[in-house]
Amino acid sequence: MTAKFATLRLLDHPLIRQKLYYLRDRATGSPKFRMLVNELAALMVYEATRDLPLEEHPVATPLEETTGHIMTRPVTLIPILRAGLGMCEGILNLIPRARVGHIGLYRDHETFQPVRYYQKFPADIADSEIFVIDPMLATGGSAAAAVDEVKRAGGESIRFICLVAAPEGVRRLSEAHPDIPIYAAALDRELDENAYILPGLGDAGDRIYGTQ
Repeated sequence: MTAKFATLRLLDHPLIRQKLYYLRDRATGSPKFRMLVNELAALMVYEATRDLPLEEHPVATPLEETTGHIMTRPVTLIPILRAGLGMCEGILNLIPRARVGHIGLYRDHETFQPVRYYQKFPADIADSEIFVIDPMLATGGSAAAAVDEVKRAGGESIRFICLVAAPEGVRRLSEAHPDIPIYAAALDRELDENAYILPGLGDAGDRIYGTQ
């Protein structure tokens, strides 16, 4: 946690910090950027799942019976389209049985407010551990709107995971949803006049999909 934002968990493992360095580099092309986003997402979800509930279950080893621990509650990933999709593969490599819901939001370039255009969640989302994912937490409008929809659908155990956050976005999401922990690899300085994060890493969606 940080002293300024009670809900923010900054993940500063050396591997996370190094991969973020290469993500920030403007010379990093789309194929490598995509790979790094997935690797970083996997490292971050490893930390974000540290307190997920477990249950004891019997297991037969080649030598004897013993007990082990498994996660019994389903995990649901909800990427905010489109950039959030770039984080899914890395997380699914760790949690292959996770379901993937989707929410489509875009930011109006004049008002900077989120506009929803698509939504599809699993029917039993209320019984799930939910990870809302988006590479950037800029103004916080899309993140807060996405969590609004998840809660409206019955979701309760929710975490938000992003690569880079701006103070403005953390503040807005924290005020709108003080019960939601925010996991980020970096808390950057500020937003510019176009609501891009500084120093940031550019437009994550464009860099993931090569549409710059």
